Amino acid sequence: MVSFALDWVELAARWVHVIAGVAWIGTSFYFNWLNDRLAPPTRAEPGLVGELWSVHGGGFYRAMKYDTVPTATLSGLHWFKWEAYLTWVSGASLLVLVYYLGAGTFMVDPAVAPIPPVGAVGIGVGTLALGWLVYDRLCRTRLARRGVAFATLGLLLVSALSYALLHLIGPRAAYLHVGAMLGTIMAANVFFVIIPAHVELVRAVEAGRPPVREVGEHAAMRSRHNNYLTLPVLFTMVSNHYPFAYGHRGAWAILAGLFVVGALTRHGFNVRNQGRRTGWIFPAAALGMLALAVVTAGTRGRGPLALATGEGPVDTEQVREILVARCVTCHAEQPAHRLFDAPPAGIVLETLEQAAAWAERIEAVAVESRIMPLGNFTGMTDEERAVLARWIAAGAPTGR
Repeated sequence: MVSFALDWVELAARWVHVIAGVAWIGTSFYFNWLNDRLAPPTRAEPGLVGELWSVHGGGFYRAMKYDTVPTATLSGLHWFKWEAYLTWVSGASLLVLVYYLGAGTFMVDPAVAPIPPVGAVGIGVGTLALGWLVYDRLCRTRLARRGVAFATLGLLLVSALSYALLHLIGPRAAYLHVGAMLGTIMAANVFFVIIPAHVELVRAVEAGRPPVREVGEHAAMRSRHNNYLTLPVLFTMVSNHYPFAYGHRGAWAILAGLFVVGALTRHGFNVRNQGRRTGWIFPAAALGMLALAVVTAGTRGRGPLALATGEGPVDTEQVREILVARCVTCHAEQPAHRLFDAPPAGIVLETLEQAAAWAERIEAVAVESRIMPLGNFTGMTDEERAVLARWIAAGAPTGR
């Protein structure tokens, strides 16, 4: 009953996370688009710095940007902040509900590092905090003014972090925590920098003095960083569906490549919004994605298990025994594992016929990437994975 209740709490938290995330990303994309599209005002007006006409929803809209306004105008001021805060809070709740309460299953992998669950949780929490502290410090250096150099250093640091995490905790948890760290940076940018800058702007208007220009410029830089981090973070949110990425021997490099593709795609939209040419950007992003696919495809089947497949008939009874001993704890109509009230992803492996229907999936997660069973808590051996590989290569037969 407790597990069932936690499932519903997790569902609610995930739903809130998706809703708030969509709202946050939508406002981020819109305001970055609006700033890039603003044209010089057609009439002189105190404080007016740009304007834009658009059409939507059966009507015409005129957006105007001011750097200062009369105090009376601030009475109906709308703040865009709760979307970011709620996205982070709901995401942190999911981390606790899924990964931290189930750290022994979802974070610890003895094949990666023999650390206790509490140690894995400490690494996860430390990653979020350390990531923000390092990023915030770098943003306050001169390097932050050099966009390409700053982005390159950021990519190197994130790659180093992902490499370290992949050698400390389970690969799926490692990918997710890299994304959670970037999401924490984005939310902290809003809380610690962007909103305080807006507060300073409002106070300056109320006091009748010019706002501190440097504060606004710094907040604008952080907002642009958030804009570029959005697509990489979105990938890590769904990365658990792609074991061929996080289960790969070069998972850290694949993640770095996908981050480059995501940031490059976002850059293409930004450049396009500014009225500049984007001819090379989107094709480059597409070629980058294709290159990653080719690299990962070219390394399939080259691991030590491929050398152990051997020849000869496949013992289907041995395959069935492996599935019962190593997989059916979770992948059954009524799972025995305490964390599951239903088979994960709806995959049931109680019979060879059921397993044969999922043969390609078994090959991807149990043979090629070795990320199943989660944390290898049932102790599947390399020899057993080799048997599964031979069975799948033979066409996943269901009889002797």
